[in-house]
Formats: sequence, structure tokens, C-alpha cells
Amino acid sequence: MIAKTEEEISNLRTAGKLLSGILRELAKEVRPGISTAALDLKASQLIEKAGAKPAFLGYQPDDAAYPYPAALCISIDDEVVHGIPSESRILAAGELVMLDLGLSYNGYFADAAITVCAGRCDAKGERLIAATREALSAAIQTVKAGVHTGDIGAAIAAVAKKYNLSVVEDLGGHALGKVPHEKPFIANVGNAGEGEVLEEGLVIAIEPIFTEGKGDIVLADDQWTYHTVDGSRSAEFEHTILITKNGAEVLTQ
Repeated sequence: MIAKTEEEISNLRTAGKLLSGILRELAKEVRPGISTAALDLKASQLIEKAGAKPAFLGYQPDDAAYPYPAALCISIDDEVVHGIPSESRILAAGELVMLDLGLSYNGYFADAAITVCAGRCDAKGERLIAATREALSAAIQTVKAGVHTGDIGAAIAAVAKKYNLSVVEDLGGHALGKVPHEKPFIANVGNAGEGEVLEEGLVIAIEPIFTEGKGDIVLADDQWTYHTVDGSRSAEFEHTILITKNGAEVLTQ
């Protein structure tokens, strides 16, 4: 857990600003009839145009069977995270589409995710999306120097309980900077006042993930995509934030 210098924070701010703009552009492209590969190509083009590099393309953590093969993760309905884009995967009306994107600028990483509908969304889908977005906001509002990781998890879990939704407990946020993932792990459940203390100057990604059913997940045969075990739909929102003395600065706003 390493606090960032002013120079590092400046680069991270730029990375976050570029990333948020690209995600907004990608969200506009989500519609019935488009392939997930086309969205990935658009993401790559926008990242290159911005003078940045994709964070996920070629990324291989220790527990991965092979490097991630795309710039953009696209997870649909019961796919929770790390869905691999494909020419054959065509979006259908009403599907929930989670776009998870990371990039690096001058060697500094930012990470963010949004969930949108392909076309018109049903009422339950809108509710799931709104609740997950609210959980991210609630978590960010808890953050300032000296809070515990458990404070973040407790804020997220409270929103899930409010909407009678489940939290995917096996996945969560992380610190980042010169690498896409650093410690500590930021769990999406927890108890206030417990867990690691977060210092001023630390940069973290908070990423609540809710499901309409149970929060249990399983890894698909592609060794990257996680699905809900019960087939229920999921949603995720994520921001990269800078922890300050009195609150949180959202870098991917």
C-alpha cells in the first residue's frame, strides 16, 4: 500500500480523465445488433487516439491460464466480469452490458466500469443498475484518509440489503498506480472499523458488483469469464479514486 507522489497523481488524473471520456463514448455504441468485438475495436482505437495504452490486453495475473486477449471486458447478463469480446457475440435488446476498461498513460493506470442496457431495459434491470451505481456512490462517500477497508465494504453491503440484492463477495476493488492491481484488496462486504487503514495519497479502484439472485460465481471454460452460478443477472460500477485527507477525489469521473 503505497501513497502516490504529486507527479504520480498528476499522471493518474490524466489517465482517469482519458478513461472516463472513452467509457462514455463506448456506452453510446452499446445497442442491439452490435458485436462485442466491434466494441472492443472501438475501445482500442479510442485508447490509441488518446495517446494511452490498454491495460488489459496481454495482462496475465498469476492465477490466469493465458493473457487476456482484448482491450475491453464485456460481461452480459449473468456474466459477472472479464467477458471476452467476440465477433459472434451480438448484443440483443434488453441485455445488461457491463463495460470494464483500463488504460495506462505515461505508465500510470486507471480502471473503471459501467453497466448499461442494449436498447430498452426492463424495470428489474434498471433497478439493479441503479442500486449498483448507488452502492459505488455510497462507498466513495465513506472514503477519506484513515478509514478502513471494512468501511467501504459495509457501505456497499448496506445498499445491497436495501434493495434485496446480493453482493458478489469473491470479487472486489484494489489499489493501483504503476501496475493495474496492487494491494490492498477492497472487499465489497465488511464491517465498519475493520480491515486495513487507507492512507492519504493512496489510489484505489472501488467496484461493487450486485446480482439479482445469489452472489455465488463460477469460472467459465474460457478461464476468464465469471458467471453467476444461478444464472441471475449482475451489474458492476467502478471508479478509480484518490484518497485525500477529507474525502475522495474521483479520477474517472
